[in-house]
Amino acid sequence: ERLYSEQHSALVNKAFQTLLHPLSRGLYLLELNGIEPAQETDSDADSEFLTEIMEINEKLAEPNNEGNLEEMETLIKAKQEQLTKEVTAAFERDDLQEAKKLLAKMKYFANLEDKLKNKKIPS
Repeated sequence: ERLYSEQHSALVNKAFQTLLHPLSRGLYLLELNGIEPAQETDSDADSEFLTEIMEINEKLAEPNNEGNLEEMETLIKAKQEQLTKEVTAAFERDDLQEAKKLLAKMKYFANLEDKLKNKKIPS
């Protein structure tokens, strides 16, 4: 009984973590519907979006940019919130291909958020 509880507790924790974050939740919903998530090698992203990502990456790479970090953090959070709303709407419309495209964009911003967090951690 104890082993059974431990095994299921781990499954419940994994499910909770998956559903907690909009990106992992969206990717899971795509998987449930039999849709393969977009890969980084897919070239569906428009050039304007990719340019925006490159600019943010460049600003994050600048040395001694504490002021920029705060600005980038605000921008990244705003973009993530907007994409979360858009992907939610796409799932509500049952537009899974649009949700797939939006989730690919969310992955880019999640990567930027990770870079930002690593930059803010003192070495």
